[in-house]
Amino acid sequence: MVKNSYFNFKKAIILFGLGLNLFANAQSWDNVGSSTVVSAGNSSFNNLSIDASGNYYISYYDVSVTKGSVQKFDGTSWSYLGGSPGITTSFATYSALASDNQGNVYYSNQASYPSTGMEVRKYSAGSWSSMPSSTTSSLTYQALAVSASNTLFAYGADGSGTVRRYNNGVWEQVGNAGFAGGALFAEMAIGTDNKIYTCQISNGGVNVYSINANASSSDSWTQVGGANVGNAYSSDNSYSDIALYNSTPYVVYVSSTAEGRKLNVKKFDGTSWVQVGNANFSDTVVNNTAIAVSPNGTPYIVACIWDSSFSDHGRNTVYTLNASTGNWEKVGGDFVSSGVCTYNDIAIDPVNNYLVLAYSQNGTIVKRISLNALAVNDVKNNDTFSVYPNPTHGIVTIKSDKKIKAVEVTSISGQAVNSKIIDQGVDISDAPTGAYLLKATFDNGKTSVKKIIKQ
Repeated sequence: MVKNSYFNFKKAIILFGLGLNLFANAQSWDNVGSSTVVSAGNSSFNNLSIDASGNYYISYYDVSVTKGSVQKFDGTSWSYLGGSPGITTSFATYSALASDNQGNVYYSNQASYPSTGMEVRKYSAGSWSSMPSSTTSSLTYQALAVSASNTLFAYGADGSGTVRRYNNGVWEQVGNAGFAGGALFAEMAIGTDNKIYTCQISNGGVNVYSINANASSSDSWTQVGGANVGNAYSSDNSYSDIALYNSTPYVVYVSSTAEGRKLNVKKFDGTSWVQVGNANFSDTVVNNTAIAVSPNGTPYIVACIWDSSFSDHGRNTVYTLNASTGNWEKVGGDFVSSGVCTYNDIAIDPVNNYLVLAYSQNGTIVKRISLNALAVNDVKNNDTFSVYPNPTHGIVTIKSDKKIKAVEVTSISGQAVNSKIIDQGVDISDAPTGAYLLKATFDNGKTSVKKIIKQ
């Protein structure tokens, strides 16, 4: 259940106040692709990733072949990466998925018996190839993330939690092993500050640690905030998860039994962990949680009701924060699934402006809800601007009827890119070919975003 790709923000759209509330209740979730179920049969351990071109990747344990499978949605249809299902040697339950900004896809899985360790594969130029295992030690939970420099990182539960970096064909240990005292529900993301952030449950609480992406094995991980995020429940697939807004960590978790086993979201304000919106905001006990945060800081949470006393036991709900009221509100109705579901993952498609959700319900299902109607900063505040030429080879001219105070260019995944502010525009000549987001901040403090393509 990982959203750790060169997107770990995988996520960008502008959402505010009442416009968000009206949209969330008026729009509906649609199937991605022509069929409701993406997989050939039952599935579990879903991982969702979205690349810089707006392609979707879904990995899952594929019961129909008893192996791990990966599929790609190219905007029209789903197809198996590599041409066929089942890319692993055998069982592949605990797993992770990531994509970079060069078109490569990475998949890891727990090696099947009698082998042990974390197998890693790379999809490039139309085929899969095996990379060296990041570890041969026994493990379960794992995560993958790709830095802005397209370096792959692997986080495994071996040694009570160890992170490694792939460099020149070998895996290098990053920081001290066992830094978190355990790696239950291991997740990982890389911020615009070039720091690695891990999230896991250990010692009864959610803990986040960080270290510089260039760290060696002799460097030490630092606990973010100096204390755990909160007391957490860790059974019944009550996952914790992390996403970043620039370099601000947001964490979702299920509160401890004493606190009702309900949803909580916190973020790090630079000093300590602070509550985001109202605490314990789900209707009842939940599990199978996941989080995504857009580049303007809007969080989205998914979770399943896990209370047999409820008639809707097992159904999942997506929430977002109403910035005006500080309350969490449901997106696209009370529930997304029609019945009991598991293994949620969530991401934002900033290229086509969709919120995307994957889960298992008699197979892997991928749904999305359009966010185009929510780009209200342009519409309601009349702070529109245009950019040209687009696509561009480097120089982008900005035209606006309003005074622009600041301009920022980021990758689709939210990473700052090498750009130069010039008269009436920006120069991204030094940036690699691909899609980028240009955010303009106006004198009144409002912002608006345009997608630009570098050829």
